[in-house]
Amino acid sequence: MAKSSNDKRIDYVEFSVGDIARSRDFYGKAFGWSFKDYGPSYCEFNDGRLTGGFALGGQGKAAGGPLVILYADKLDETQRHVEEAGGKIVKPAYSFPGGRRFHFSDPDGYELAVVGYVKKVRGRRAEPGRLV
Repeated sequence: MAKSSNDKRIDYVEFSVGDIARSRDFYGKAFGWSFKDYGPSYCEFNDGRLTGGFALGGQGKAAGGPLVILYADKLDETQRHVEEAGGKIVKPAYSFPGGRRFHFSDPDGYELAVVGYVKKVRGRRAEPGRLV
């Protein structure tokens, strides 16, 4: 039997949230995600590449567990959108070899990060296909 192209890849990300409307509002404003409701206790999100969900069920975990890292072409602009939408910056933008990133907490206390990669380092591409 042939393996599917999605074999052993992350398929879906689900957040347990205290208020679905609040989560939709935050991620819609901060990142422009679209949403599809499946009743009063579940909402699917689509970031344009990956789908996931918001499940009504309590508060998120502020620290520990996996760190979800989002990508942004314009890191500073994205940080501004996160703050305007009500996100709290946990780690201000910092540089690392090949790029920059910042961490934020969403309204349920989940910590996520946003990364931007440098297009060129001294005239050379740092990472093919990754741009700031």
